[in-house]
Amino acid sequence: VAALASADKRPTYSYQQPQNSYSPPQNTYQAPEESSEEVYSAPSEEVYSAPSEESYSASSEEEYGYGPAKYDFDWSVKDEYSGNDFGQEETRDGDRTDGSYYVHLPDGRLQKVTYYVDGDSGYVAEVTYEGEAQYPEASEESSESYKAPRPSYSAPSPSYSAPSSEESYESEEIVVPSGRYGSPRN
Repeated sequence: VAALASADKRPTYSYQQPQNSYSPPQNTYQAPEESSEEVYSAPSEEVYSAPSEESYSASSEEEYGYGPAKYDFDWSVKDEYSGNDFGQEETRDGDRTDGSYYVHLPDGRLQKVTYYVDGDSGYVAEVTYEGEAQYPEASEESSESYKAPRPSYSAPSPSYSAPSSEESYESEEIVVPSGRYGSPRN
């Protein structure tokens, strides 16, 4: 019977203001205790010894393909139709790199750059030009042959058609909505 009576009772809830649980930090630092033991000791020579000469051998460099850089390459483009003419060549052996590149300039000259790099000396280049710059005068024929382009657009045409006469309106029945609205249909 007691269980039935307690089931009819509603639980009550109440709000209580939170309690301030903050407290400033306490000073927990304590000076180290003095002891006769030495806290730090230097590492022994066996732990940090220099690597032996045997670990670095020339055979391991050859085995993995390491060693001084050595290569040579060249490439070029010469297109008679467009007039493009350029290319490059380069060789390297160890720290020494030699090379050159050239380009046919629009004014008719050939620009050639010869360079070298030797170790940490940096990039040292010499620029030369072959030929003489030419700037042809514009002739009357060439100026007359050029004509400004004509506009290729036309005015837009209407995308609708106007009624042919007012009589067409008379033949159509005009429906005017009523001001009454019904309930939605399911």
